[in-house]
Amino acid sequence: MHWKMKWCNGNGCFLVFIALWSLAACKDTKETEKLSRTAHLPYYRDASFSPHWLEKDSDTIRSFHRIPDFEFVNQLGDTITQETFGNKIYVADFFFTSCPGICPKMTANMSLLQKEFIADDGVLLLSHSVTPERDSVPVLKSYGANKGVDPNKWHLVTGERKQIYDLGRDAYFVEEDLGVPKDVNDFLHTENFVLIDTERHIRGIYNGLNKTAIAQLIADIKTLKSEN
Repeated sequence: MHWKMKWCNGNGCFLVFIALWSLAACKDTKETEKLSRTAHLPYYRDASFSPHWLEKDSDTIRSFHRIPDFEFVNQLGDTITQETFGNKIYVADFFFTSCPGICPKMTANMSLLQKEFIADDGVLLLSHSVTPERDSVPVLKSYGANKGVDPNKWHLVTGERKQIYDLGRDAYFVEEDLGVPKDVNDFLHTENFVLIDTERHIRGIYNGLNKTAIAQLIADIKTLKSEN
């Protein structure tokens, strides 16, 4: 595009042509894919989420914190254990189907992960109900159907309340109230997503309400895949 203007001085008037280029034309129209902050993700073992930079085959890894064994029932009525996630990368969160606040946004963002990795059998999603006495198998199945959940990719689980709460607080460390003692009667509610590797080690924690954090999570999952 050109812009024409008239310019005058003591010697007369002249037409000046100025070429204008759109800033958009100078930019690559393809969005750059978000990359991990590092080529190797750290490991985490407590609620402080202090990073530990370990080699995958180091002696320290053998005794490092892992998600313990568990057993739940998913939206199809199938028993789900740690073996379901054997040799898989997975993302875990905690929700409840009647939640009017943060859970719908968390579910929408978990859906972005489902879409990104739908064809990748090495990546799974795991959402624990924090109101398991209300979120029965039929309730979870209906919720999943309404939200477009693929049960082969994304497990919505119910089970024993104490096990779910103990896992959330003492294994995944999803709550941010460091040093505040709680028990099963204190409601567990958190927006955090936790990234777990194929050996059940914690490799990242992300704000499940934040699109930038979700983009980073996607990038970090791809980094984890390159480690295997």
